[in-house]
Amino acid sequence: MELSWLQTFLIAAQYGNFRKAADVLFLSQPSVTVHIQNLEKELGVQLFLREKKRVELTKAGKRFIPHAQLLLTNYQNGIADMQSYSQGYSSQLSIAISPLIADTILPFVLKKYMTEHPHVEVSVKVVEALDIEREILADEVDIGLSCVRSNNPDLVCEVISKDKVLLIAPHDGIDSESAPVLEEEEVLTSNYLLTDNHPAYWEELNRHVRKKYPKIKTMKVSQIHVTKRFIVEGLGVSFLPESTVRKELLEGWLLEVPCPSIKLPEACTYVIMKDSHPKKLEFMAFLQNYRI
Repeated sequence: MELSWLQTFLIAAQYGNFRKAADVLFLSQPSVTVHIQNLEKELGVQLFLREKKRVELTKAGKRFIPHAQLLLTNYQNGIADMQSYSQGYSSQLSIAISPLIADTILPFVLKKYMTEHPHVEVSVKVVEALDIEREILADEVDIGLSCVRSNNPDLVCEVISKDKVLLIAPHDGIDSESAPVLEEEEVLTSNYLLTDNHPAYWEELNRHVRKKYPKIKTMKVSQIHVTKRFIVEGLGVSFLPESTVRKELLEGWLLEVPCPSIKLPEACTYVIMKDSHPKKLEFMAFLQNYRI
C-alpha cells in the first residue's frame, strides 16, 4: 500500500468528486482513479460508488476513513520527529499563548529559554485566551500561557507573574520637568476611556470608574496593541498592564497618570497545563525564575 493512495482516498472522500480531488492533488483524473482502484484491490473492498460526475462512499469506505487518517498522521509525525532529531533536538515543547502575551512578554522570555535549552524544539500557537483551555485538554499543546485564570479541575493553573495596571494617556509634548502633573479626574472626564482590551479585569474596573465618574465616555477596543495606537493618536486613554506599555513610556510616546482614587487591579499571567510532566515543570520554573 502506498501513502499516496491514502491521501488520494481522503481527498476524494472529502469532495465526493474525482476531478476535484485531481485538481487539489495536482494529478490527472485517471491517476486518481488508478490510486483508488489500487487501494480497493489492496483492501479487498469497494470504497466508492461511481455515479456519473459524483462518487459516494460505500459503508466500507466510511469505515476506512479513520484508519487512513491514522496511518497518514503516524507517518507525518514520524517524519517530523526524525527531522527534529536530525536538527539536534532531543525533546519538544508546544505552547499556546494569548495574543496579548505573544505581543509583549513571550518574545523576550522565549529567546532566553531557547538559548539556555538549545535541544528543546519549541512551537508556539497563538489563540484567544479563552480557547487555551480547549487546546490543552485536547492535547494539542503541552502548556498554556494565559492572562485568564483557569478554574477547570482537570487542569493545573499557577500564577507566574503579576503586573500593575496603569492609567495611560498620550504624551502632551511638554518636557516632563516643566509640565504640570496630569490629574486623574481631568484625564478621565475629558477623554474617551478605551475599554475591554484585556479579558480579565475590565468588568470590575468599569464599575469602579463609573461609580467615581458616572458621565465618563467609553469606547470598546478589543486589542491592547490597537488601544496603544489609539492613545498615541489622541483618541482616548486606558488602563493597561505596565509590561505592555513599558517601552512606550520609556520612549516618551505615552504617559502614566497617577490614579489615587480608583482601586486598580493587577493583571496576572498564568501557566496552565494538564499534568505535571517534568518538561512542563521545568519550563514553569524557568518562567517563575525569570520573573516575567
